[in-house]
Amino acid sequence: MPQQRISAVIVSGGKQYRVAPGDKILVDRIAAEPGSEVTLDRVLLLDDGDDVRIGKPVVDGFSLQALVIGHSRGPKIEVLRYKSKKKVRVHRGARADLTALEILDPSGKRNAAAKAAKAAPKKKAAPRKKAEPAAEAEAGES
Repeated sequence: MPQQRISAVIVSGGKQYRVAPGDKILVDRIAAEPGSEVTLDRVLLLDDGDDVRIGKPVVDGFSLQALVIGHSRGPKIEVLRYKSKKKVRVHRGARADLTALEILDPSGKRNAAAKAAKAAPKKKAAPRKKAEPAAEAEAGES
């Protein structure tokens, strides 16, 4: 019987995300160094395959661990307000500060498949054989 994946709905930065172990998500900036672990305490819903627990407002006694992959910035958003014949032109721009997280297993360990993929060395392609010039190939056949 295949093992059921745990999934949960968490809150980070006022937004809700549906996550499972091994997922990578972008959330609003969190004050944590890349490579460190953070605890996501606000779990609204937990589905472990057999039963679904819904929090009121959060699931008691359950939190998820996440690994901080890095910090980045979102796309540039430009806002232009314009009113014709009124000399009103307002131009503003913004970029969101984001943090990339990888959700760990509830035990606090990375997904085994992801860990194996990183640890396995890449295979080199076999060297290609050089094609013999046509003159030598014909001379060798006769």
